Amino acid sequence: MLYRLLSIVQRQRTSPGWQTWSSTRSSTSATESHSVTLPAQAYVVICGGGILGTSVAYHLSKMGWQDIVLLEQGRLAAGSTRFCAGILSTARHSSIEQKMADYSNKLYCHLEQETGIQTGYLRTGSISLAQTQDRLISLKRINSRLNVVGIPSEIISPKKVAELHPFLNVHDLVGALHVPEDAVVSSPDVALALASAASQNGVQIYDRTSVLHVLIKKGQVTGVETDKGQIECQYFVNCAGQWAYELGLSNEEPVSIPLHACEHFYLLTRPWETPLQSNTPTIVDADGRIYIRNWQGGILSGGFEKNPKPIFTEGKNQLEIQNLREDWDHFEPLLSSLLRRMPVLETLEILKLVNCPETFTPDMKCIMGESPVVQGYFVLAGMNSAGLSLGGGAGKFLAEWMVYGYPTENVWELDLQRFGALQSSRTFLRHRVMEVMPLMYDLKVPRWDFQTGRQLRTSPLYDRLDAQGARWMEKHGFERPKYFVPPNKDLLALEQSKTFYKPDWFDIVESEVKCCKEAVCVIDMSSFTKFEITSTGDQALESLQYLFSNDLDVPVGHIVHTGMLNECGGYENDCSIARLNKRSFFMISPTDQQVHCWAWLNKYMPKDSSLLLEDVTWKYTALNLIGPRAVDVLSELSYAPMTPDHFPTLFCKEMSVGYANGIRVMSMTHTGEPGFMLYIPIEYALHVYNEVMSVGQKYGIRNAGYYALRSLRIEKFFAFWGQDLNTLTTPLECGGESRVKLEKGIDFIGRNALLQQKQNGVYKRLAMFILDDHDTDLDLWPWWGEPIYRNGKYAGKTTSSAYSYTLDRHVCLGYVHNFSEDNGEEQVVTADFINRGEYEIDIAGHRFQAKAKLYPVTSFFTHKRRKDDVELSDFHGK
Repeated sequence: MLYRLLSIVQRQRTSPGWQTWSSTRSSTSATESHSVTLPAQAYVVICGGGILGTSVAYHLSKMGWQDIVLLEQGRLAAGSTRFCAGILSTARHSSIEQKMADYSNKLYCHLEQETGIQTGYLRTGSISLAQTQDRLISLKRINSRLNVVGIPSEIISPKKVAELHPFLNVHDLVGALHVPEDAVVSSPDVALALASAASQNGVQIYDRTSVLHVLIKKGQVTGVETDKGQIECQYFVNCAGQWAYELGLSNEEPVSIPLHACEHFYLLTRPWETPLQSNTPTIVDADGRIYIRNWQGGILSGGFEKNPKPIFTEGKNQLEIQNLREDWDHFEPLLSSLLRRMPVLETLEILKLVNCPETFTPDMKCIMGESPVVQGYFVLAGMNSAGLSLGGGAGKFLAEWMVYGYPTENVWELDLQRFGALQSSRTFLRHRVMEVMPLMYDLKVPRWDFQTGRQLRTSPLYDRLDAQGARWMEKHGFERPKYFVPPNKDLLALEQSKTFYKPDWFDIVESEVKCCKEAVCVIDMSSFTKFEITSTGDQALESLQYLFSNDLDVPVGHIVHTGMLNECGGYENDCSIARLNKRSFFMISPTDQQVHCWAWLNKYMPKDSSLLLEDVTWKYTALNLIGPRAVDVLSELSYAPMTPDHFPTLFCKEMSVGYANGIRVMSMTHTGEPGFMLYIPIEYALHVYNEVMSVGQKYGIRNAGYYALRSLRIEKFFAFWGQDLNTLTTPLECGGESRVKLEKGIDFIGRNALLQQKQNGVYKRLAMFILDDHDTDLDLWPWWGEPIYRNGKYAGKTTSSAYSYTLDRHVCLGYVHNFSEDNGEEQVVTADFINRGEYEIDIAGHRFQAKAKLYPVTSFFTHKRRKDDVELSDFHGK
């Protein structure tokens, strides 16, 4: 079929760059293709001729870029694209993946008309089944998000499921999600159509050409070495699928691309005597771990088993992917699940069991973006069995990234720079993907954690905290305490509890928050990214003034909260910077910013030998001492007055704590509560911690975790990068005007965009929402991503939420938009617009009333009030 399709494509091509073959060509075609002469240079070279590579080529050419070369080591669409099940689903938990899938659906729908190549696109709809109430809640959350972005969907009954798909056994179902515009398509045909359109736009495509490695000079792509010679280029795009990892490591300056392949199985049957109708909906039975679609009048069915089989741990084993060995014993649990769901299949003849490789990533999200170590080296790979659904949108966003310098949507959760080299260990990847693949269909409730690849990065206090009941979460490979289980709690039950409702750790976190409010707590925050920037002259200050939005020309010892913005004024980072002396600065950023922030600073800081940027994350253990008695503990340990008169807010000083000298003490807590951050050289960490806990006993000290920290910072309206702030949100949209030096005449990245925005007005604003009629014990909890309604109309979504133990209510943060009723276009959002609205938060289809307030709110939280004593009118937004 592929040969025939490629012959059709060849007859339609006039571009001399299109290299293909006819169905009559013998096996000598591979030898003949060696005579092909590659161009000596190109602007962009793309490696990989599957859905992703052809999508990137298609979109780059559509955006006007010329001189693009696509190289494929085998035949076009002959990799994992050829074996793709062809199901296009928009029902996704992630907002960005949902947008990518929706765009892909619209693109593939019109691709046949654009290119004349049949893609097999058929709008069948999809039905996601729920065997449990928790699964139904999960589907209801997805349904709420689909509806507000214009994707038709509805929750349906088991009876309705039986009407839509008569062969299904529905007796064990409690409901389902129906998305009528989901589709099926022929994946290789889509790739060929994308390639055809790209070729018409001037992209040169060469098959049977292997990329050996990428040529790099001074951290910049200069070309590629192939088995047919070199091509000079300025941009390289790695869309090599399961070989992307190996290709990334093949350069002199390796690019870490953490992904790993597993075997993936699905079966094909012969048609029924009365063939299944072509528009029969696709079925996803996640509780049964299977999917089912119509295939030529029969069915195609596969799934994600609990015991996956990793493959291809080393080397490029195959130029093209062949069907791997059948393993019916391994597939048997999925087959049993399939027969329970469709008992009529027992009479149907199975044609074959397909076994093909699929690549998975450490966090179940695809990888895209520019390498942090090599400029001009872009990656799109690791699709976690969703390459078809996401490929169109992913190719568009990556092309935008290359052409404009940034994509039109926030893609941080997919950015290659969310990973470091530490996630590229073969052993780590092999073990993690064995957990990831089953998780594709596991029920993912809020706050779940990966179990494999743990204890990779730990604080020197890890064992000490673990012995005191710490329960751990992981971020960027770093272990961080969630909360501390008291000795009388059932540890096993607490670890196994998973729910969309009130969690079992509620009372534990409440006691930690109460201690932060009334006494003193210590939180190990060693995972935060830490950099030092020093110079021999004024270079450090001059560079940072340009790189950051707030004024850093402050007296020695002062701490500045500032954003690191892009040209559009959006946050690339949100951090705190302490001026250690006239020529030295200490920068503290979120944990997962370690790679991204380093790459950004390296990109924009002048290449000056007298200017030094050093990652000192590993050098310091960070203890957050929170609470009104923190000043007493630290005063006693340092024999120095620590009151606000002697140690003002946002001040930094090196001092002794216990026997340890050179401790960087900062009067800040990241929560708005009184207290201090202690940055301790790691060799002193255990001593300082022991001293703090010993002296603090008389003041009621205890350990606390990040869940308490989250509750404290959200009720104080502290926005956090990666959740509430991202590359498309600006300081003017989140109440950060006071942290921008707009009026000082100092140039910085993003200044022009902010000046224009200040003049024109903002089109969204971050607001705090306090839920009114929500029962914490009985109702579903908000977590993040819930739709926000203003006066009954969709106005945005939440970005983070937490229970406020101070207010005895849930608090959400989220952006409010002003969509025109006439055409849906966004209009300016004023403070008055926010304050005049009546708001609701949609949690899995149920709307709860909420009060909205702007930043900053009056700080009445320091005194605990009961729910019935709190008047929300006490808030006064600016």
